[in-house]
Amino acid sequence: MKQPNVLVLVGYGINCDNETQFAFQKAGAVADRVHINEIIDGTYKLADYQIFFVPGGFSYGDELGAGKVLANKLRINLEEQLQQFIKDGKLVGGHCNGAQVLIKAGILPAVDGNYEVQTATLTNNDSGRYEDRWINLKSVSKKCVWTSDLPTMRMPVAHGEGKFYSKEPGLIEKLKENDQIALVYVRPDGNPTNGKFPYNPNGSVADIAGICDPTGRIFLQMPHPERYTHLTNNPQWTRMISDIKRERRKLRLPIDPDKIDWEGEGLLIFRNAVNYAIEELV
Repeated sequence: MKQPNVLVLVGYGINCDNETQFAFQKAGAVADRVHINEIIDGTYKLADYQIFFVPGGFSYGDELGAGKVLANKLRINLEEQLQQFIKDGKLVGGHCNGAQVLIKAGILPAVDGNYEVQTATLTNNDSGRYEDRWINLKSVSKKCVWTSDLPTMRMPVAHGEGKFYSKEPGLIEKLKENDQIALVYVRPDGNPTNGKFPYNPNGSVADIAGICDPTGRIFLQMPHPERYTHLTNNPQWTRMISDIKRERRKLRLPIDPDKIDWEGEGLLIFRNAVNYAIEELV
């Protein structure tokens, strides 16, 4: 079986590239970390890849606003390659700062199929501060490739500008109608947060944590799935293991560490993308 090729973007201030590369490799892909200047000078070409991913961090120190400088650099230097990549039916993703880059480059939400005009933003958290915490997420889109069949799950967030917002009249309604809201923040019991902090960590409109384009192939989210690829990444992992052991004792079942699922839920997002690429693109 062929493995899809993933280009994980590297650049000034991006700092989640190693974890993202690891997550894609663990999900079954071949992932290269490539500096943006190596694409601009032709050393690497987007056309040689099936997935293009922009990781988190603080690209260019978040000057002009989170992700704005890198978004401009992509549009000015790689617009043609990016648009062709999307037309070819390939996958594009971004988390946290990568999400800010994609939305400010106009690549998302693209409700009318236009991947060049910015119609929404990710702006300052309502709390007025950087939020670093674990939250609960629910997949609500039936079309998003990246979030297909995901359970309600825990995920870390770490951002100062994560509030999804748009001045565009009717945009939120269009996102709902188009099934483009991929992930929403929820309470621990899975019910809507209705914007309540800290369950919604930034005040995003409609509790939006992630969106996709009308095809479901282009995706962004503020949480960090690359930081939860192993159970021990979860700060409550020892309690979770204790609960598993306690339940097995109640059922009088043997406790075998090799039977414990050590995979972190964040890996499911990467595996969805890789499996899609294997079936449709490789």
